[in-house]
Amino acid sequence: MNEIVGSHDLLMVTLDTLRYDVAVELAEAGRIPHLARHLPGGRWEERHAPGSFTYASHQAMFAGFLPTPARPGPHPRLFAARFAGSETTASRTFVYDTPDLVSGLARAGYHTVCVGGVGFFNKQGPLGSVLPGLFAESHWEPEFGVPSPTSFEAQVARAEEVVARLPRERRLFLFLNVAALHQPNWFHLPGATREDGDTRASHAAALEYVDRHIGRLFDALRSRRRCFAIVCSDHGTAYGDDGWTGHRLGHPVVWTVPYAHFFLDHDEATR
Repeated sequence: MNEIVGSHDLLMVTLDTLRYDVAVELAEAGRIPHLARHLPGGRWEERHAPGSFTYASHQAMFAGFLPTPARPGPHPRLFAARFAGSETTASRTFVYDTPDLVSGLARAGYHTVCVGGVGFFNKQGPLGSVLPGLFAESHWEPEFGVPSPTSFEAQVARAEEVVARLPRERRLFLFLNVAALHQPNWFHLPGATREDGDTRASHAAALEYVDRHIGRLFDALRSRRRCFAIVCSDHGTAYGDDGWTGHRLGHPVVWTVPYAHFFLDHDEATR
């Protein structure tokens, strides 16, 4: 990461609430081709979330604690605050002397931008202002939120605007929290009604919806220079699994998340 930070743009996308099993099934079935083509080996990596709901998980990730590989460690981290005794800070870790990754990247010369999605990013009150407040520039509108059937399209359009107006010499760290997978998501499943409610099938349909538009986001980021991208879930959610529904609970479907990081190679044709 010490060779990447400062030379590349950076993109972090959290597919809020996405279950690992659903992500894997859709990748294997060819139902998310735009995401799958970027996954190393065409596969999601199984990881454990740093929190069981959005606020806790993002606070951890913005402190450098990304989802942890679901196998015995220790696992060296990509980013870490300087902290005596850290067992996961390695020679290749980008170490910063600030309280969080966002300000650490800002100190390294990055313009930091948040395009929010779920309520913890809506800036409509003190709690919803904490996470976006870490960034130099933050965006949220009702169209980006969970009730909107076109939330991700609207978010991508805003990200494209951000990229287009930023001077090319300025490095960019863009964070985007995808709201589409979070409840309610029934409207992404063809033929479903409000009375049907949210299901594992509508959750999967929401991921297909995101996949149809994420290529635009990737194209925008690689239009400026080579970009290092992290795409993951912050936590999963239960749809009646063993009697459990929702998240902020300790069921494996909540703690197990898909993760990938990869490069988006610069393409002058996307400018």
